[in-house]
Amino acid sequence: MRDDLMFDVAVVGAGPAGLAFTRSLAGAGLTVAVIEGQDQAALRDPAFDGREIALTHNSIRLLKSLGAWDRIPAQDISDLREARVLDGGSPFALTFDPGGADRLGVLIPNHLIRRALFEVVEDQPGVTLMAGRRVASCAVQGAAPRGRVVLDDGATIRARLIVAADSRFSGVRDQLGVGVEMNRLGRSMMVCRMRHDQAHGHVATEWFDHRQTVALLPVADVDERVSSVVLTLAAPAIADLMRLSPEAFAVEMERRLKGRLTGLELVGTRHAYPLATTWSRRFAGAGFALIGDAAVGMHPVTAHGFNLGLRGQDSLATVLRSARGGDIGAERLLARYERDHRLASWPLYQGTNALVRLFTEETPPARLARGAALRAGQATAPFKRVVKRMLTA
Repeated sequence: MRDDLMFDVAVVGAGPAGLAFTRSLAGAGLTVAVIEGQDQAALRDPAFDGREIALTHNSIRLLKSLGAWDRIPAQDISDLREARVLDGGSPFALTFDPGGADRLGVLIPNHLIRRALFEVVEDQPGVTLMAGRRVASCAVQGAAPRGRVVLDDGATIRARLIVAADSRFSGVRDQLGVGVEMNRLGRSMMVCRMRHDQAHGHVATEWFDHRQTVALLPVADVDERVSSVVLTLAAPAIADLMRLSPEAFAVEMERRLKGRLTGLELVGTRHAYPLATTWSRRFAGAGFALIGDAAVGMHPVTAHGFNLGLRGQDSLATVLRSARGGDIGAERLLARYERDHRLASWPLYQGTNALVRLFTEETPPARLARGAALRAGQATAPFKRVVKRMLTA
């Protein structure tokens, strides 16, 4: 009979939130097990997954403090100098510029952020990486160490704290009995890079067209003529697009963009992701905490999910460091993280969902309302300041 493996913290999930959290605990004197289903080679050199991450200034500061920022190639970082929102066929645009700053934020391929975070965690003292391993069951109990995680190979981990960082469809969350508000939207998001005739000028565009939503994100490129195209449609329509040849796909995308970009050519691969939003009923309890998408799964339309995940892990790590050798699984301690992260998340979650509802309704009153909302937003300086603060902070 094998002995239980003992750790202070068991982190389930080696995505950006899980890795960033593990790095945030460096020097805190805690032993950490990181459990991840992917093998170590996939973690060390993640494949391109199509996603370009819009990072706020605060997220940039966090990545710098973790030592990950300098590991991201400078030539792959694209400045975001302006953002605009369009509705249907209207030429009117709600625009946001950086004001006195040099940029609203930056765009970086997701796989490069993951790689940089893994590099700073891989040899971190006190960290044991359990790659290629999956959780068979987990639970918390009254006596310390509260956490018990059984892996698919039969190994058992005992930990003072279990941290779920295993996606918005978190299996750990389910096994811990934490309820979740989940909205499966019946739509999918397709992402790919496309070359085009026009220079993007480092401007991001969110276009709420009728029955489709398109985001055009500037990719770092010598002549500024490559963009990440993010298209949201009903899931079957996305599946049809994924089956087209590259040539037929380029023709179809040019038709869908209605002349906004011309001379389109697919660069690399296409990727499709089903859309669902999630809000966990609890973010923490005695012996456990949820971070990243396991806590809040945001709709991607406002690009807040990744930044919120980085902020949440930092909040939890700060709370644990404050314990100074005390009980890191204590419910009273973890309640501070729960309160802080809910206060940060709730307005963004509800506001984003309301925005999606407004701009995807196809009734005549809804179309009138969103046109009026864009014009009112452009004319209201306090509103623009609040939104810009949300985009950049």
